[in-house]
Amino acid sequence: MEHQERALAAYVEQVAEDPATLGVVLVGSLARGTEREDSDVDVYLIVDAARFAQLGREDRWAWTDRVGADYPGSYVDVKAASPDYLRTAAASGDDPTRASFLGARVAFSRREELPALVAAIPRLSEDAWAGRVRSHLAQAHLHGGYFLRQAEQRGDPFLLQHAGTHLALAAARAALAADRRLMPGAKYIHRLVREVPSPDGFVEAWDRLLAGPSIGTAGRLVEILDEWLGPEGGMSVDESLSVFIRDNELAWLRGTLPAEYF
Repeated sequence: MEHQERALAAYVEQVAEDPATLGVVLVGSLARGTEREDSDVDVYLIVDAARFAQLGREDRWAWTDRVGADYPGSYVDVKAASPDYLRTAAASGDDPTRASFLGARVAFSRREELPALVAAIPRLSEDAWAGRVRSHLAQAHLHGGYFLRQAEQRGDPFLLQHAGTHLALAAARAALAADRRLMPGAKYIHRLVREVPSPDGFVEAWDRLLAGPSIGTAGRLVEILDEWLGPEGGMSVDESLSVFIRDNELAWLRGTLPAEYF
């Protein structure tokens, strides 16, 4: 909308005066064309390596700016980044980071490569998507089988809720990955699990699990998930355990993220 574009232009004019500023990338609802009258302006401020290092030392990764903010509730929501940040995000960023660049628009740039760097971040290869489906299936098997069973046997209410919630997240993440959809954050899961294609009964089983986690509600959800996305012949217990250990207990060793944070 005109008032938000005006705020963006004022912000760009301000930061472009600083030689350490390499670019401004518009993200969020304004970039995607889904903004409301009172939506803020979300940007990544791309700075050179020295400035990014300085901001890191100051522990200053994000802030708000009210330059050019002339409408109710308006502000510019700024996150710091650098060209190396963008390259690393394209190579190994988590879903919320990748999703934040969907529809991104480079509003200002001193570097020719910025548009290509930004465009690469939300993209994943087919092998990566297939690997995610497998990882989330393994998460579902362990949380919906071993951990939920342990919770019921021990009468452990925390483990029951923990396993049920993690199973619900794994099932939703598998459904999103099957549809090649990035997960922008936990607050979107309840809506997204209803938007992506899924077989009959999946959403209902997912809701029943959340309402009352148990071996019964978990078993039905995992059954539907396996019939839908599982490999031919299914994942064996050992395969599921091995993938789960790789993606969780060995993430620190492999320099990766645990599967729920992909």
